[in-house]
Amino acid sequence: MTALLEAVTRSPLAPIMAALAGVRANRGYERHFGVASPLVVADPWAWESASGFTDGTRTADLLAGPRQRWGATPHVAGALAWKSYTYWLALPAIVGYAAFRRVPLLHAGNVLVRLNGATPSLTFGVRHGIVAVLPGDPAAGRHDVRVVPDEAALRAALRASLVNQHLAPLMDQLRRHVRLGRRTLWGSLASGVAYGLKHADLAHYAPAVLETLGMADLVELGIGDDGEMSVQRRTCCLAFTVPSLPTCTGCCIR
Repeated sequence: MTALLEAVTRSPLAPIMAALAGVRANRGYERHFGVASPLVVADPWAWESASGFTDGTRTADLLAGPRQRWGATPHVAGALAWKSYTYWLALPAIVGYAAFRRVPLLHAGNVLVRLNGATPSLTFGVRHGIVAVLPGDPAAGRHDVRVVPDEAALRAALRASLVNQHLAPLMDQLRRHVRLGRRTLWGSLASGVAYGLKHADLAHYAPAVLETLGMADLVELGIGDDGEMSVQRRTCCLAFTVPSLPTCTGCCIR
């Protein structure tokens, strides 16, 4: 408990990164993890700003990866690129909120992206480790912390930073290149959020986080035969169209 309190006080991101390290180890992601460690990158000039994807400048490059790696058709490449992008981008924010009531602010201008030639296809970091917290948080008062008045405001910060200021404009640009429905794309985010929280042993927070993001109707959560949370998709990521890719456990087609 003392060590955790010290980590919480030392850096607003420290407990979040510790939780993500647990996900990385437990899920066998040692060489394939899409979140930079540390999250605040030391060499931002070697990365790309996410603004290049949300303003359309580099959106085509985001689609090129799945097309080159798997021979995916343009709209399938768009769906798969979005699925990977949203899972890894959202992970620090949803884990931070659920476990510690700390929300890293992931608007496009603060996020850095590295396009990889192998799995994972993207890695995310940030320029500044700014987090939103509640008034009673031990880190309140630090220069890199924004204190919000209550739980509702913290949920609003999560949605505004992740969705309104990043993923919504990215979706608009993506749909200029390929024909994909908004519900299909938001469904992949909903699934990624549910699985991300499950992988972090925070599954019981999934309904509240999905409700906060306005996506509770896009997946069906239940209890599987193993006693763990099950995730049944209500939209399809189109992975089933690529012979070399496995289908989702909760695939709505299968």
